[in-house]
Amino acid sequence: MFLGTYTPRLDEKSRLILPAKFRDELGNGLVLTRGQERCLYVFSQREFERVHEQMRQAPISSRQARDYIRVFLSGASDEVPDKQGRITIPASLREYAGLGREVAVIGAGTRAEIWDGDAWNDYLAEQEKTFSETDEEVLPGIF
Repeated sequence: MFLGTYTPRLDEKSRLILPAKFRDELGNGLVLTRGQERCLYVFSQREFERVHEQMRQAPISSRQARDYIRVFLSGASDEVPDKQGRITIPASLREYAGLGREVAVIGAGTRAEIWDGDAWNDYLAEQEKTFSETDEEVLPGIF
C-alpha cells in the first residue's frame, strides 16, 4: 500500500528519485500514466495489469469508456527504476501534469501519484474543508 507525502525534485534529466518506502513495490518495474486532476498515476506492473483487466470488462459500445481508456492507455509509459531508485518522466507526461522541479509524490493506496508541488498544495488546501465535512454516505462503513 502506498502511503504518505514526499517532496523530491526532478533533476536536470527529468529524473525523479522514488521514495524509499515505494521502491520494494516498484523496483521491478512500474507504469506511469495520466491521472485525473492533472497528476500522474504510478502503478506497480501487477496493479496496472489488474486495472487494465478491469478496463477490458467495460463495454466497447460505451463511448465514455472508450474515451477514458484511450486517454489513460495512450499516455502510459513502462519504466524500470535505476540502481539509485530513479525513473525518467517522459516529456509528454511532465507537460500533462505541469511538473516543475518541485514535485509531490503521494501515496494513494493501490497507486502513487506525482503532482507538481504547487498544484498539490493548492489541491490539498482546496480539499481539506470538504474532507473535514465528509459524512458516512460518501464512504459507507468507514466512520
